[in-house]
Amino acid sequence: MGRYVVRRLLQMIPVFIGATLLIFLMVNVMGDPIAGLCGDRECDPATAAQLRHEFGLDQPVWRQYATYMGNVFTGDFGTAFNGQPVTELMGTAFPVTIRLTIVAIIFEIVVGIVLGVVTGLRRGRPVDTGVLLLTLVVISVPTFVTGLLLQLLLGVKWGWIDPAVSSEARFGELIVPGLVLASVSLAYVTRLTRTSIAENRRSDYVRTAIAKGLPRHRVITRHLLRNSLIPVVTFIGTDIGALMGGAIVTERIFNIHGVGYQLYQGILRQNTQTVVGFVTILVLVFLLANLVVDLLYAVLDPRIRYA
Repeated sequence: MGRYVVRRLLQMIPVFIGATLLIFLMVNVMGDPIAGLCGDRECDPATAAQLRHEFGLDQPVWRQYATYMGNVFTGDFGTAFNGQPVTELMGTAFPVTIRLTIVAIIFEIVVGIVLGVVTGLRRGRPVDTGVLLLTLVVISVPTFVTGLLLQLLLGVKWGWIDPAVSSEARFGELIVPGLVLASVSLAYVTRLTRTSIAENRRSDYVRTAIAKGLPRHRVITRHLLRNSLIPVVTFIGTDIGALMGGAIVTERIFNIHGVGYQLYQGILRQNTQTVVGFVTILVLVFLLANLVVDLLYAVLDPRIRYA
């Protein structure tokens, strides 16, 4: 197991470099970031040249990337165009988005897996049909429509929640935004769990466990569910990074100043340092989440061994 982890960590290095290089190149072709610093009027040539030299934009792209990566390994993600270090922006944004992601993942695990198990065990019955139709509707409706509808009904019309999340972004305030963020993924987890449960229910090891006279709950939890969770764990693990990076719409609707908000502001203002810095951390989250998912395979299925 130890050698496998080391090998996977070494494999992450070229993936990390390739992903950050791609993002760096894509961000640098968005436009001239200096033009956005001068507002509606065009910068005079002297000021533009001074700003480009100050932010290192007068150097070749390959040298900018090499300098950036060298600084990243020392913990320096650069400075935003407003003079604020990107690490300070991360320090305020990531804790908020992490709390929002935790709420969303809890919804996926608890609601999604429970509904998937119930419908998988009752395949073809009315409850199965009802849940399938409900998940189809959730998948079909865009996230911004779900968010605005819940904000209007629960926050404005009925007054059950605050329409906007406060600057502290406590867990209690993030329940509805977390549900909105997790809605589509929750529907996929439900369908994936249902399919996996329905397929494994006909397996020989389940029939053997039933023939031995094991209690129904033990057959389901210890044998059926454990082996059926492998594809679900894969989806949830890869969804962690997607939730953190894809929270732009949800955070905009509920006025949450997290990673999505900072990415939106960075793209809007062509602030390359902010965008590249935040995406670099999200790349690391994706890579580490995939590693954890691979290690969980051995926990769920004893037949899987890593040399």
